[in-house]
Amino acid sequence: MITQKIAFLGAGSMAEAMISGMVESGNIPAENIIVTNRSNQDRLNEINYKYGVRTVLKDELDFSEVDQFILAMKPKDIDAVLADLKDKLQPNQVLVSVLAGISTSYMEDRLNIGQQVIRVMPNTSSMLRESATAISPGRFADMDNVLVAKQLLQAIGEVFVIEEDKMDVFTGIAGSGPAYFYYLMEHIEETGRAEGMDRETLREIGAQTLLGAAKMMLERDESPTELRENVTSPNGTTAAGLDALDQNGGGQAISAAIKGAASRSKELSKELEGLLVGSK
Repeated sequence: MITQKIAFLGAGSMAEAMISGMVESGNIPAENIIVTNRSNQDRLNEINYKYGVRTVLKDELDFSEVDQFILAMKPKDIDAVLADLKDKLQPNQVLVSVLAGISTSYMEDRLNIGQQVIRVMPNTSSMLRESATAISPGRFADMDNVLVAKQLLQAIGEVFVIEEDKMDVFTGIAGSGPAYFYYLMEHIEETGRAEGMDRETLREIGAQTLLGAAKMMLERDESPTELRENVTSPNGTTAAGLDALDQNGGGQAISAAIKGAASRSKELSKELEGLLVGSK
């Protein structure tokens, strides 16, 4: 059971997904979760009613009782929030940021020397508690607090501690990955429809096939290559399908998609931090 007190600074959809998972997991008492925003009392009332967590407007928050602050506002508001937090935070308190494109060093440079910062990146499957979430500690983050953050995030899925310079490739795989699967399903449905099958049945068949294959990969010791070879008989139907993929650049397209998304993630981070600095 996590005994630390957690405060969400922001109450958007990602914050709600995290709150929902934390409450449902039972790993942290609901009364140890505090949710704030600047002025939207109706939204706070909704969160309180749905999850039983404490809610207060940001200016009414007692900062001294909080162990970890989860930054879940819009990235454009980060400078104002950090400026407000700088003189309120104690060295033992931790900032956990879910803000895309904002590096730990950017935040550390705008806080007191030695302030603990942790960057995390859930993906959209967090709404179903099936997220693949990356966590990257900043320079001053205490590993005990990193462990607490990891335990909190496990309430919404699997958590992977990675170096921050790998966050862009993580985005290319996990952040953008759900869209790749939806793209695949679009073509499965389109092809199946052309062959006379109904959309609802195709959707269930395709989704279950992907789900089953993913589960097998997680539960077996074999590599993806070994699993593929195990289900591919020479001159069989699967071999024919894989040959068609190779002939049409399937593997190269997947690799290019991941690299393209990772590259754009890096560009967006630089653009966002550049805009924030330039706006001062």
